[in-house]
Amino acid sequence: MEKESTAALLKETLRMAWPAVLESFFISLAGMIDTLMVSSLGTYAVAAVGLTVQPKFISLAVFLSVNIAVSALVARRRGQGEQKEANRILLTAVYFTAAACIVISCATVLFSSQIISLCGSGPDTHDPAVLYFNIIQEGMLFNVISLVINAAQRGSGNTRIAMTTNVTSSLINILFNYLLIEGHFGFPALGLKGAAIATVLGTVVAALLSIHSLFRPQGYLSIFLIAREKIQASMEVLVSILKFAVNLFLENIAMRIGFVYTAVIAAGLGTNAFAAHNVGMNILGLTFSLGDGMQSAAVALIGRSLGEEKPEKARRYGNLCQRTGLVIAFCVSVLLLVFGRKIFGLFFQDEEVLDMGVLITRYIMIIDFFQISQVIYAGALRGAGDVRYTMRVALIAAAVIRTGVTFLLTSVIPMGLSGIWMGVLADQLCRFVLFSLRFRQGDWVSLRI
Repeated sequence: MEKESTAALLKETLRMAWPAVLESFFISLAGMIDTLMVSSLGTYAVAAVGLTVQPKFISLAVFLSVNIAVSALVARRRGQGEQKEANRILLTAVYFTAAACIVISCATVLFSSQIISLCGSGPDTHDPAVLYFNIIQEGMLFNVISLVINAAQRGSGNTRIAMTTNVTSSLINILFNYLLIEGHFGFPALGLKGAAIATVLGTVVAALLSIHSLFRPQGYLSIFLIAREKIQASMEVLVSILKFAVNLFLENIAMRIGFVYTAVIAAGLGTNAFAAHNVGMNILGLTFSLGDGMQSAAVALIGRSLGEEKPEKARRYGNLCQRTGLVIAFCVSVLLLVFGRKIFGLFFQDEEVLDMGVLITRYIMIIDFFQISQVIYAGALRGAGDVRYTMRVALIAAAVIRTGVTFLLTSVIPMGLSGIWMGVLADQLCRFVLFSLRFRQGDWVSLRI
């Protein structure tokens, strides 16, 4: 009976996980293909796009935090059998997201030049980076609306809708990259501007598909249910979302501070080194996406189990997600060992840059195991509502450990790219140790959200 039960839980874990993993992977893959297609313009273009990554994610920090909160809360309400409240959470989150996005989008466009300067831009990268960043931020609303709806759908257990939305969006992005960067089939050759427009067009399609997913009469999250039951947004619900999200926001900001510092140091090593570092971060992002997909499954499964008041089931789901993640990490590391140099060869021909790429790949092969594991452990804790702890760990790991090790091994002991990636490794190792200890203690199953 126990084996049958474990097999059933594993089957449900994989059912929830594979669309979320595929979705997250395609989002990261589209970003990597963006960089690959932009690399045809030169290393300056790769570096320019790299300069925009961290400020873009900092501007998204509020929404990414709200999304995790929404996913966890919707999952908990589903486990409690409260469909109307789950839809109220979605409606409230959409209204808040739209209003906050307008403010943040306008502010980042207005101060884009100063923001890119703070990220370490040089004479050959500043103006292209500002142009790219402005277009991305002007189309931000479509992105965040899609993200919040997909987060709610994942929380309700429907991971396939989010996968379909984001895979389609990624394909649209790649298609218009091809048409607009160098100009094909009569389209103008717009360079970096074309890459930015392609990204925005992908998010427009994603937003439309996400909204369309709510027009299913039998859907758990449904416009028809909201209209029929006259469900309205609630200030009380908004407060509960923000109470959950504020710790996630601080965690996100702490993480991004470490990332920005790392990016600034890498930019100071020269355009070639920064370009290689940026491609390395894209590869690391791909590995992170696999763990992030498993994290999405963990948040939904654990939130639902705790809503059903089945803590032991929640623990077992967390362990199953973790074991699946380790298998994924092993496969990724083997692929990087075999094809690492060839992957960098898609972006660069210069032997010096390729050697930098091989060095970075070796670090990623090790980081991969700690990163995927810690992301899944963190997802389990977040799904239970243990967000204060995950925030404190992020402050320690990203803002203190990562920044401190990077400073020591680049400014005090000049180790260049090795120093930067050892800082990344120290960050991920710290998170892995602290999150795994917390998960094994088990107190998180008794939290109420």
